[in-house]
Amino acid sequence: MKLVNAGYKILSPINGDRILKDIEKIGRTCYKSEAYITPESSISFINKLIFLGHESVLEHKSISVKFITDRGVSHEIVRHRLCSFSQESTRYINYTKENKGGQCTFVNMDHHFQNPLSEIRWVQHMFECEEMYKQLIDMGESPQIARSVLPNSLKTEIVVTANLREWRTIFKQRVVKAAHPQMREIMIPLLKEFKSKIPVIFDDINE
Repeated sequence: MKLVNAGYKILSPINGDRILKDIEKIGRTCYKSEAYITPESSISFINKLIFLGHESVLEHKSISVKFITDRGVSHEIVRHRLCSFSQESTRYINYTKENKGGQCTFVNMDHHFQNPLSEIRWVQHMFECEEMYKQLIDMGESPQIARSVLPNSLKTEIVVTANLREWRTIFKQRVVKAAHPQMREIMIPLLKEFKSKIPVIFDDINE
């Protein structure tokens, strides 16, 4: 059994200044105001678009992010409709194979438990799930059948591609205090990185 921490990696190269200028060029088509484009005009223009709720223009730019999280959190992520998803498949991956690590990997929960004894019980249960999975594989069951004993805490990797408007929606729903703690664990740092790389577009979203 192996434990890993949740995390993410931005797969798309991000040039915030280029993104803003491209969005401005596209957005000004709506108003035929291309003549007002200057080297500094994109920030104020996009600020105005967001203020007016004219966020459809943001859909012209997309970013891909790979998340390392557990299956439970991934079930929430895929509920966002306007995204493309590619996820590690428990149907086809046999976690007992040496080239797959020869063991199941679970996302570390130690910093989420309120009671120290909870972590002990959790680790014990993850071990038992892994052992049952291995037994089913040894008995000739396929990975897609054996996976039925694996818990939500199983580590998964999922690539999410969304346009900037949808990323705004995702962050608005997934960084607030009412969101699941494990979701906030990956989304809050990602939002901060988006803010640092792309001016304006995410500045009005707070955790």
